Amino acid sequence: MRVLHTSDWHLGRAFHRVSLLDAQAAFIDHLVSVVREERVDAVVVAGDVYDRAVPPLSAVELYDDALHRLADLGVPVVMISGNHDSARRLGVGAGLIGKAGIHLRTSPAACATPVVLADEHGDVAFYGLPYLEPALVKDEFKVDKPAHETVLAAAMDRVRADLSARAAGTRSVVLAHAFVTGGEPSDSERDITVGGVQSVPAGVFDGVDYVALGHLHGCQTLTERVRYSGSPLAYSFSEQHHRKSMWLIDLGPGGELGAERIDCPVPRPLARIEGQLDELLADPDLAGVTEHWVEATLTDPVRPDEPMAQLAERFPHVLSLVFAPERQPGEPQVSYAQRLKDRSDEQIAEDFVAHVRGAGPDDAEQAVLRGAFDAVRVDETLREVAR
Repeated sequence: MRVLHTSDWHLGRAFHRVSLLDAQAAFIDHLVSVVREERVDAVVVAGDVYDRAVPPLSAVELYDDALHRLADLGVPVVMISGNHDSARRLGVGAGLIGKAGIHLRTSPAACATPVVLADEHGDVAFYGLPYLEPALVKDEFKVDKPAHETVLAAAMDRVRADLSARAAGTRSVVLAHAFVTGGEPSDSERDITVGGVQSVPAGVFDGVDYVALGHLHGCQTLTERVRYSGSPLAYSFSEQHHRKSMWLIDLGPGGELGAERIDCPVPRPLARIEGQLDELLADPDLAGVTEHWVEATLTDPVRPDEPMAQLAERFPHVLSLVFAPERQPGEPQVSYAQRLKDRSDEQIAEDFVAHVRGAGPDDAEQAVLRGAFDAVRVDETLREVAR
């Protein structure tokens, strides 16, 4: 069976205030062409279909167009909700849409109810594990500790139990939306840390033939059978070196696996440039990036006048401006923004405690901080879904 694995469409997202709707529509055109030309048997979409719980109408229309075109090809689609999606909204009409071959899996309770497709070698069971927010699904999975690993492990126990009851030789594909250990993140994924931990080991998914992951935006192979497709478009300048693609998976009669990357169209390449303004405006080595989307980091010791306007004369698609002035000997080398970079909210709060009283929080206080941040994140999730 030939399976096309994609994820993290983030329909409705902009790139530094530049609309990506046309680029996302071009990706959908590409997706439909690949399905047709490569004779794909099934498409799997591993979450974050939309960029937010209440997407703009233009994003919903593009989603609707994509589903109609895939249904017209007669190719089944299995799709799960991600942490950016509203699972309840995405799942509206799932039963009716399923009759057209578009199978939405947005309910944690249905994770062990597969979509069963068949080829000449027998059945392939597709299990959809939507994004599982630990605090919201711990009762469903009867776990004592609400953590990503415990709820995913419980969900996979249900999957393996269902699979073991099926006919011998039934092959299996799991869709999941999670941060799996060994994956390389970028700046554009929303933090899903719970209790100071956001990743789960790949071993959680043992026992199935292929795991189609979503959440991380870089295409990655964690093991032969556990892969991220990544997002079809770049959503941050940290993705400038990403090769955006989908996985074309051939699942053999005995579970043998073949994998090929199918490149996605690039609306405009990304470039990060750094130096003093006059140097950037004159450097001949930058001639090749003048038509890129550009993030410029200026190292001038004094902020120049109207730097964005000056940069735009040479780089008309400059979108982001960062100031990192060169320091004189004896001056602090790290700015406040740089000190905060790549640090979680919890780590920043712990640093603040250490700053104001001279010692960091003890274990009990760390637990209180973790609980507070987890509660805020869950509350924000509930508020977003309820809007």
